[in-house]
Amino acid sequence: MSHPHLHLQADALYPFDARGIAKRFRHAAIFGALDALQPGETMRFVNDHDPLPLLAQLQQRYATSVAINYVAREPGQIVIDFKRQ
Repeated sequence: MSHPHLHLQADALYPFDARGIAKRFRHAAIFGALDALQPGETMRFVNDHDPLPLLAQLQQRYATSVAINYVAREPGQIVIDFKRQ
């Protein structure tokens, strides 16, 4: 028997490690994950490089409905929180 996903915490943090996703699928996977977030939920994105083109796409697609906050910004270790508004 399957149960629908329940959002029990308004401020849930969901990890998303882009390093394990084939490059050609990364942006689609990231957009899908962000689309699945409820207001107040955060996706913690981890990558090996600073995804500046992706951030530009996210700002165009989501405008102010997703807040972008760097947690770590060092060579080889990029961590960004994307919070759904």
